[in-house]
Amino acid sequence: MHLVRIVFGKGNDFAKKITYKTYNPETKRYEKSETLIQEFRTSPQLRIAVTVDMIATGTDIKPLECLLFLRDIRSRTYFEQMKGRGTRILTPTDLQAVSGADARAKTHFYIIDAVGVCESDKTDSRPLERQRTVPFDKLLLGVALGKRDEDTLTTLAGRLARLQRELPPSETQRLTELAGGRSLSDLSAVLLRAVDPDAIAVQATGKPGTALNGVAPAALEQARQQLVTAACAPFDLPALRDALTKAKQETEQTIDRVTVDKIVSQGFDPAAKEKAQSLLQSFWTYIEQHQAEITALQILYSRPYKQRLTEPMLKELEEKLREQHAAWTEDNLWSAFAATHPGKVQGRSQAGRFADLVSLVRFALEQQPVLEPFAASVTTRFNEWLIDKAQAGVTFTPDQLAWLNLIRDHIATSLSIESQDFDYAPFNQRGGLGKAYQLFGEQLLPLLDELNEVLVG
Repeated sequence: MHLVRIVFGKGNDFAKKITYKTYNPETKRYEKSETLIQEFRTSPQLRIAVTVDMIATGTDIKPLECLLFLRDIRSRTYFEQMKGRGTRILTPTDLQAVSGADARAKTHFYIIDAVGVCESDKTDSRPLERQRTVPFDKLLLGVALGKRDEDTLTTLAGRLARLQRELPPSETQRLTELAGGRSLSDLSAVLLRAVDPDAIAVQATGKPGTALNGVAPAALEQARQQLVTAACAPFDLPALRDALTKAKQETEQTIDRVTVDKIVSQGFDPAAKEKAQSLLQSFWTYIEQHQAEITALQILYSRPYKQRLTEPMLKELEEKLREQHAAWTEDNLWSAFAATHPGKVQGRSQAGRFADLVSLVRFALEQQPVLEPFAASVTTRFNEWLIDKAQAGVTFTPDQLAWLNLIRDHIATSLSIESQDFDYAPFNQRGGLGKAYQLFGEQLLPLLDELNEVLVG
C-alpha cells in the first residue's frame, strides 16, 4: 500500500486495504469491509483496493477495469469467478461518474499477472466427501491402519467438520479432551492441510509462498508424509475412535419417506418385550457392579441417604450409562419398564428429563413399588410435608406458598436447591435471595435443607 501511494503520488483515499475491519489512520477508527466495498464501487477517489478473497466472488463492482494478481490460484472454478469481477458492464454515464470524464466506455478489462496465475495448472473443485459409501467407523479404522490417501483424508475431514456442527457443546468438549485439546474442526483443518499442495511446499522448504515447481519431488513427498503422519496421529487412539463412532451414531437418523405405516395390531410385541427385558437386565447388572464406583449410585443404594444427591452427581451417572450403552437413555429405559411392568408404570414426564433417572434406578432396585416421574414423587412428598406442617401448627402466607411451590419445582428438575439458585430465573424475577429472606427470615436456610432432604426422599 505504501509503494502504491508513492508511485501514484496520492493519499490514503486513493488506495485502501480491504479486510474484515480496516483501520483508518485519519479518523482513527475501524471501517467495516461492506463500507469500503461500497466506497470502491461508487467513489471517484478510491481507485485501488488491495484485498485477499474479500471481493473475489459474489461482489458486483461494475467499473472495475484492471485485475492485478499477486498470488497463484489453484482452483479453476475460483479463478474463473475472480476473473468474472472484471466482466461486468455498465453505461458510459455510470462509468464516468466513478472513473471521471475521461472514461468513454468499458469495452474490455486488463489482467496483470505478476505470478503466472494464468499459466499455472488448475484443478477442478471436488467435494470433500469422496467415499460416501464407507461407514464412519471403517473410515477411522482405515486411517489408523495406514490407509491415508487423499480421498480418505478429505472424506474424514468433511465428516468431522459436519459432526462438529451436530453435537452439543458438552460432547464436543469431551471429544476435544480425548483428542489432546484439538477440536473436531481443528482435526479437520489439519487433515485438509496435509493434502494441500501449497502447505506441503511450505512444509518442504520452511518458506511461505513457495511454488510447487520450485521444490524437488522427493522433498515434497517427505513433507507430505510428515503432514499426514501428524494429522492422523490422534486417530491412533482407540478411545478417540470409539468416542467419535458413538457420537456419530447418536446423531444419525434414518427417515423412511416411502413406506406407508399400517397398524396391524396394538400392544407390546413378544420380541420387543424380550428385548426390553434384556435391556433392563443389562442395566440392573451394570448398576449392581458399579455401585461402589459412581457417587450417585452409592447414595441411591444407601437407605437412608448418607449424603445429598446433587445434579452433577446424577449427570455423571447419566454420562457413564451413555458411554456404556447408547440405548440406556431415560426414555428407552422408561419404555422398557412400561413393556415389562405395565401395571406398575404411571405416566411419563417431559421426554428426556434427566431427573427421572432417580426414579428409574430406585424402581430397578425395588426401592419403590411404582415407577412414576420424579417430579410427581416430589409433588406428593411436598403435599405430605405441607400437611405435616399444618398439623404441627405451622402455616404459610400466600406469598410464602408461592415461593415454596417454585422451590418444589426447582428440586423436581435439579434434585436440590441452594441459596445461590435464587439469583436465577424464576426466583430473580420475584426479587431473588433478598425477597426470600424477607419472606422466611432466618428460617430460610434450615427450610431449604429440610426440603432438600424431604422432597428427594
